[in-house]
Amino acid sequence: MKHLLRNVLLLSALFSLGACASSGPATPAASTAPDTTRKAAVTVPAEDLSRYRPAFSAPKTPVAPVTPARVVPPTNHVNAQVEQRLRDQAYTNQNVKYAQGYRILAYVGLEKEQAMAIRRSVISRYPEETDYLTFKQPIFRLWVGDYLTRLDAEQALLRIRALAPKAELESAQVVINKAAY
Repeated sequence: MKHLLRNVLLLSALFSLGACASSGPATPAASTAPDTTRKAAVTVPAEDLSRYRPAFSAPKTPVAPVTPARVVPPTNHVNAQVEQRLRDQAYTNQNVKYAQGYRILAYVGLEKEQAMAIRRSVISRYPEETDYLTFKQPIFRLWVGDYLTRLDAEQALLRIRALAPKAELESAQVVINKAAY
């Protein structure tokens, strides 16, 4: 019994010491205080490989500057097929009346008088703006403007917000004004 107890204690001590042994190379600790800052992990190569890296010497003669390629002037030679296709495309573009763009939704609500008041104030201050008042029972909606780019729409929205504080931008199919071209 005495030998059994001694063997069990010896075996448990051996296992606990084996569990505490480090499995990799030891790194010296800089201090005993815990490191509170995060540092990038620096890996040290196992051996110095610099002797295997190739070494290049500087060029002995200066390199001549690169001359730009010769510019070829364009010619206006267009064959008949290309010219016909360009004419067809121009004709098709003239018939386009709508494009994807933006409108400002100035009013959404149940009161017609309030929608008309906002409409009158927008038209009186900005007569060049187009307005669209719709009624789908029971809601009135007032849209202002036809803008092809978001930048134009955002600029107009800043102006109209003084008249309609709840105005917002919406993507919509807008009428292309041919007079602007």
